[in-house]
Amino acid sequence: MDTTAQDRLAPEQATAALTSRRALLQAGGALVIGFVLPGSGRAAIKAAAAAPVPVNAFLRIAPDNRVTVVCGASEMGQGVLTAIPMLLAEELDADWQLVGVEQAPADQAYANPVFGTQATGGSATVRGNWTPMREAGAAARAMLVAAAAAQWKVEAAQLRTERSFVLGPGGRRASYGSLVVAAARQPVPAKPTLKDPAAFKLLGQPLHRLDTPSKVNGSARFGIDAQVPGMLVAVMARAPAKGAKPARLDEAAARAVKGVRQVLTVPSGVAVLADGYWAAKKGRDALQVEWDLGPAAQLSSAGVSTLLDEAAGNAAAVARDEGNVRDAAANASATLQARYEVPYLAHACMEPMNCTAWVRGDEVEIWAGTQSQGPAQGILGQVAQVAPARVKVHTLMLGGGFGRRFAPDFTIDATLLSKLSGRPVKLIYTREDDMAAGYYRPASVVRFEAATDAQGRPTVLRAGVGSPSIMEASGFLKIPASGVDSMAVEGLADHPYDIPNQRIAYGRAEPGPQVWFWRSVGHSQNAFFIESFIDELAAAARQDPFEYRRALLGKSPRHKAVLERVAAEAGWGRPLPAGVARGIAVADSFGSYVAEVAEVSVAADGTPRVHRVVAVVDCGQTVNPEIVRRQIESAIVFGLSAALYGRISFAQGRVEQGNFNTYPVLRMNEVPRIEVHVMASTEAPGGIGEPGTPPLAPAVLNAVYAATGRRLRTLPIDTAALRKA
Repeated sequence: MDTTAQDRLAPEQATAALTSRRALLQAGGALVIGFVLPGSGRAAIKAAAAAPVPVNAFLRIAPDNRVTVVCGASEMGQGVLTAIPMLLAEELDADWQLVGVEQAPADQAYANPVFGTQATGGSATVRGNWTPMREAGAAARAMLVAAAAAQWKVEAAQLRTERSFVLGPGGRRASYGSLVVAAARQPVPAKPTLKDPAAFKLLGQPLHRLDTPSKVNGSARFGIDAQVPGMLVAVMARAPAKGAKPARLDEAAARAVKGVRQVLTVPSGVAVLADGYWAAKKGRDALQVEWDLGPAAQLSSAGVSTLLDEAAGNAAAVARDEGNVRDAAANASATLQARYEVPYLAHACMEPMNCTAWVRGDEVEIWAGTQSQGPAQGILGQVAQVAPARVKVHTLMLGGGFGRRFAPDFTIDATLLSKLSGRPVKLIYTREDDMAAGYYRPASVVRFEAATDAQGRPTVLRAGVGSPSIMEASGFLKIPASGVDSMAVEGLADHPYDIPNQRIAYGRAEPGPQVWFWRSVGHSQNAFFIESFIDELAAAARQDPFEYRRALLGKSPRHKAVLERVAAEAGWGRPLPAGVARGIAVADSFGSYVAEVAEVSVAADGTPRVHRVVAVVDCGQTVNPEIVRRQIESAIVFGLSAALYGRISFAQGRVEQGNFNTYPVLRMNEVPRIEVHVMASTEAPGGIGEPGTPPLAPAVLNAVYAATGRRLRTLPIDTAALRKA
């Protein structure tokens, strides 16, 4: 049974189907290979002798030779439903045409070893599973070979595998499917031998994605597609600010709307539950609610800037301290100061947040596109007052994640509404609800001061960052004793440039809005900060910005390599059409290194146009280079939307943006020509979902400076500041 069919079943039917399938597996109808990841997964294998406990990942080989990989990560367009099967299939020597994939249930057994829990984010899926998944495939291959050797009464060393067959002397040949029952009786190798990368046949190849057919034919199931018999649909009048409460509520008009069944007040707002979305939306719109915003009523974007500016100026939690900043600054030939700022940003996922929940007695069942199945079990267990193990999470596809679907708010509210109403409930945020629901990329301010020698090389770098703390806002991370939120300074405190004297510090400020992980997290703003300031230093020294960077990267060979390659691919130094200029930037994040060159022109009214972006990525060993290219393209478009338009602003305690008319994203006619070059590498795999975003904004803004001579230090781009007099 495929996962899409299962999603259409009632919970009792789905449970019965799963039970019968397990029975089939236990009867030997398929080979189930499990392996253990580091950490919590070890406990699962210790308990396996006493009871059948799911392990971190499964590989099933059916008698018809089909291979099914169970993937514990969430698919939000980044390609994990293809990358994870490729890792296993490579070591299994499977016929790729016979490989399929299923979404795993929620269970600690599927924890990503990077996090220690089942969750998807931080560009960590391939990084965390590179070795364990390959070991699962290699173990299965060894067991199949052992089964064939026993059957043919030959040494296993005499056999080899190819495209889902075991091949032996004298032309003997047996399909994996024909060996599956015997192989299931073989012991699982503790440490199977992995292939030399030179022998890879699948890894490194641009294979077709396994999830494409279902997305093309419409059978793919996203969170918003979930259907449960008897469910109600909920739309909420959400609290417009953190901590806001209804001061006055009149439900009469909402209850009078045809199809409305219940109106329920929960901590995050007032929900209207109806037979369908339109009735719920009309009922919500008919509610008369006056909100008491409390202290949040004073929130404004100007106030946010002032608070962050003070925090940056007084930053005292030291993230990097090298050399002797004070003495070196006293002996400098020149100094340069600059202040940079970025606003709060929404994730603006194309599929708004949604969750279908059904609370029945001591059990919770949800259907959602979520990035955090493991945390959801614990959180929703508390909400419904049931054991975490009694929370079943059906992970459906995500119509955009970017970190937003790691947050628990939409699953909490759906679960709470189901518990209070006694019915299954599908909660759907409107676009406006989603935009104003909090969980933003933090606003941030940095104050730079640099000193240079007679050649213009930086000898001193001071930086103070003022920003809210994602670590504290997350609820599961804590700022260490040093007082440094590593996410607020990542990409800045660990920048690659060879500057002998540095002091980089963090100042925490909490203006009020809820902050959260956003695609590339702190790197998204800090690459803009440092790469723009390095460009300023190059301009002050009257040196080429590419050569200036190159000279400072002697201790960072991978940064230097992608920088040199992108300059070559972009034709750095070659003439461009009149009015067009180039900008360059380089950054590392999540174990990968990306350099980008943007070609930009600026119209007389100050409107910038990005014509071309060239990117070079070193992400170590690759699973599927085509997926890598698509992710870099996606990250560039995402970053360009933020650079040109992205801003969440506040006035009198309320968010001023509501839909894509006030929070624009890049339109198709605005997308530049994008060229992505993937460098060959033998290094460990890096992440790829996020690293393409950080260099984009500084590359574009550096190009704007080259085109106009005007240095912009805030985002999004202020077209008025670029307008010709």
